[in-house]
Amino acid sequence: MPTIAQLGDMASILRRDSLKMTTKAGSGHPTTCLSCAEIMSVLFFNEMGYDVSNAGNPDNDEFLLSKGHGAPILYSALYRAGCTKTDLMSLRKYGSPFEGHPLPGTFPWIKVGTGSLGQGLSIGVGMAIAGKLQKRKYRTYVLMGDSEMAEGSVYEAFELGAHYKLSNLCAIVDVNRLGQRGETMLGHDIDAYKGRLVGFGWNVITVDGHEVKQLVSALGKARKETKKPTVIVAKTFKGKGVSFLENKEGWHGKAVSKDQIEQALKELPNPSVPKINIKKPAKSRGVLSRKQTSLKTKYKLGEEVATRDAYGNALAKLAKVNPAIVATDGEVSNSTKTEKILETRPEHYVEAYIAEQNMVGMALGMSKKGFDVFASSFACFLSRAHDQLRMAALSSANMTVVGSHAGVSIGEDGPSQMGLEDIAIFRCLPGSIVLYPGDAVAAEKLTELAVKTEGLKYIRTNRPKTPVLYKNGDKFPLGEFKVLKQSSKDKAVIVGAGVTVNEALKAYEKLKKKGINAAVVDCYCIKPFSARRFRKLAEGKKVIVVEDHYAEGGIGEMISGTGVEVHSLAVHKIPHSGKPEDLMQYQGIDAGAITNAVLSLVR
Repeated sequence: MPTIAQLGDMASILRRDSLKMTTKAGSGHPTTCLSCAEIMSVLFFNEMGYDVSNAGNPDNDEFLLSKGHGAPILYSALYRAGCTKTDLMSLRKYGSPFEGHPLPGTFPWIKVGTGSLGQGLSIGVGMAIAGKLQKRKYRTYVLMGDSEMAEGSVYEAFELGAHYKLSNLCAIVDVNRLGQRGETMLGHDIDAYKGRLVGFGWNVITVDGHEVKQLVSALGKARKETKKPTVIVAKTFKGKGVSFLENKEGWHGKAVSKDQIEQALKELPNPSVPKINIKKPAKSRGVLSRKQTSLKTKYKLGEEVATRDAYGNALAKLAKVNPAIVATDGEVSNSTKTEKILETRPEHYVEAYIAEQNMVGMALGMSKKGFDVFASSFACFLSRAHDQLRMAALSSANMTVVGSHAGVSIGEDGPSQMGLEDIAIFRCLPGSIVLYPGDAVAAEKLTELAVKTEGLKYIRTNRPKTPVLYKNGDKFPLGEFKVLKQSSKDKAVIVGAGVTVNEALKAYEKLKKKGINAAVVDCYCIKPFSARRFRKLAEGKKVIVVEDHYAEGGIGEMISGTGVEVHSLAVHKIPHSGKPEDLMQYQGIDAGAITNAVLSLVR
């Protein structure tokens, strides 16, 4: 075990590295690194157990830098621990793994992107839950900044961490008093922080964040706590150790100039690098196994089934055979039908309550520990978690988000409950996959596809019951679409998705009676999309896209982006409460509107 003096020396080295790195880069956040140097030293060189040669060891203690602008000191700690040999002076250079804020990619020790403040603790909650489910002994540590303590998502995570008694989770709040433009809301009022966090049900320890001995003791006590998660509130000073930086305003996000760096380094101790052996991770017997199987559906053609019900059926069947599947939900599981997993694997259901931001962050954390996570809520409420979804995409997330109650077709509940922008939200995320089943068979098969496909997936499900269109043996490849009706005399192509597929088929029958042939397409996979195949299908024909979604960012815009001229039928007016059929007629996305649109275009 290292001595207190050695840990102090390592803190000085981390400070010096952080200053040199940011000055060399000409940008960065050195002062926030200086405030947490002792915290980082004690965590990485005394407290945490990890295999320096294997970032993917499932027994490694996990560390999350929620205050992502402190990235330089994280890179320094990993470098000094022997986890990387990459030149620290490459910070912020193009091609360097040392990004301005932590981001996964070429550097395996960074599992999630941070820097959008207020998200690290939610991810930590997910990792801690994963540890409990896998019966592993690793602990999760989250270093937070005091500025991000103003974010509501932080308190969603504090609530759930206490609710699930995550004694394997430890948060450290670096209370350095200063934010970007001046003093934080609470400044150095440590008692105020303590009172709030005690109220959330956490074990709270307050320390001088620059006293190594106090930090060692606090983290030791946290390790012995078996009933609650622990938060260490550390009073620190931004820019600690350098006279012209320490506790001074106006230095956030500014590197020390080349003219000033020598003075700054002279004021800091310059010890030799102490030889410290990193603690090995505690070995566990827990193994996360996964078993893939081909899902069998048992629906009858024409049978009325809501796609949300079919999603729940698929989730339950898949979870029964695949222990890696975990479901979480925003306290609407009886509506999203996520609750059906309780029939087959109840221990793998994590109630997130009405806190979608934390739900998405938590799902990301669980997925990074190897679980196939399904996170569900009403599609409209997922918009609250757009930033978490954005960061999940940047973190190369492998998880599935499911939004039910999409569109005006939900009916009487009204506009506040209608997801009408969700396709746009997920389409714009890099690397995302967007799926929209048109019937129960498709819903089950696409849920299975999500498990077998890497990436951030979104499945849009509907509330109304709709007829089963497909045979149980039909397949739904990624990136494709189904042509339900087609002839050599087609003058138009009608594209539907979800509930509007059935409306398109009704319109097809109306048009046929009028002597007009039209192809009908089920766009079950919105992203990726087989543009070349669709252009060939649409050649020489009028294309009408009908969707229960706002026009902006929807399916019509997507298809028009392939170079095909599109006539869009979408939700253009503020919706109302009412019967689904009345609302779809009002918005001009029902069979009658489709029929009229085709007639106006082909005659």
